Amino acid sequence: MNEEMNEFDSISPYTDEEAVKALNIVADHPAVPSISKMIFPDKQDSFLRDTLKSVKSIDEFQTLIMYRAVEWVLDNTAHNFSYDGIENLKSLDGKFLLLSNHRDIILDPAITQLVLHRNGIAQTQIAVGDNLLKDKYVEYLIRSNRMIKVIRGINARTLYLSSQLLSKYIRTCITGNKSSIWLAQREGRAKDGVDTTEQGLLKMLDMSGMRDFVTNFMELNIVPLSISYEYEPCDILKAREILISRTEKYVKGDNEDLVSIITGIRQQKGNIHLNIGKPLTEEEIEAASICNKNDRYQAIRHAVDLRVIDGYKLWKTNYLAYDLVYKCYKYNKYYTPQDVEEFTAYLEHQLDTVEPSLNRNDLRDIFLRIYANPVRSKEELNMEKAAERSYQL
Repeated sequence: MNEEMNEFDSISPYTDEEAVKALNIVADHPAVPSISKMIFPDKQDSFLRDTLKSVKSIDEFQTLIMYRAVEWVLDNTAHNFSYDGIENLKSLDGKFLLLSNHRDIILDPAITQLVLHRNGIAQTQIAVGDNLLKDKYVEYLIRSNRMIKVIRGINARTLYLSSQLLSKYIRTCITGNKSSIWLAQREGRAKDGVDTTEQGLLKMLDMSGMRDFVTNFMELNIVPLSISYEYEPCDILKAREILISRTEKYVKGDNEDLVSIITGIRQQKGNIHLNIGKPLTEEEIEAASICNKNDRYQAIRHAVDLRVIDGYKLWKTNYLAYDLVYKCYKYNKYYTPQDVEEFTAYLEHQLDTVEPSLNRNDLRDIFLRIYANPVRSKEELNMEKAAERSYQL
């Protein structure tokens, strides 16, 4: 097995030895004492540095530091955190592929790992774009947290070979009972509030399959995952990017991903909910297998999307944003006039944080739709369910 895994050295997470070496370097970063004081207020300022230098494995690093850090984020930037569906993982035989919606660069997979840890389930490896590795300290930290490197921004031929390697690595980990995997349902975050699975992602997963379509997908144990934030991490930064992209190619700044990571961690998020959906069934995959070519993947995509949208928890911010966008009172039972006043003040404050040269009305509309679109997705899902019930009758 070790010889086989050597094939994946270019994308696989750090070994324990590599992580220990990287964390020793991170320990000497000048920001570590202040971070230590923030996350471990009852310890000396040198606690984080000393702990980073003392860990002997990735498991130890996650137990002593990472889980505590995520708990700190939830305690200090979230009003309430809840989750459900953990029984869907406990019922599985072997490792699994978590196919998740993606709203925050770091927190989505980090919160997922915390939930697994709380329930005695082994951590997953996490597929992350290599665009996040421009800062060496971020790379040291992420790759010490079981990161699988996803190569981006390459030509078609190289992308094909990279996708083959990633697909084979994911399948080898799961079918070999080595590790479960966390993978976003699309490249990058859902900046517009619409959670959809990329068909190309499903094709990538199928590339390494050596058997028939049904077996290839069944052996991955695909579990859709949905995380929802009352206050969307980096909401104004997402709105800004969407607006600029309407008139020109959006080019990220040198440290933009790092800014998004820090903003997502620090921003107040209100309530957060994580839903672990039911695994894709053999019946669903068999139904997809009888379709032609791309329609097969569309059927799998549809099954994943339904679970993600169904598991997404709507908050008052979603409902009131919907009513503001569509100038109605359709969902006013879910919020109060004071809620509208507070959210509107929050919105205007966020608009003030970006360059004034951007069209404020357009930016406001995009911002509101980021919050309103999950309600539209739920409406469309409910219409589809109603149509299916009508058809069955």
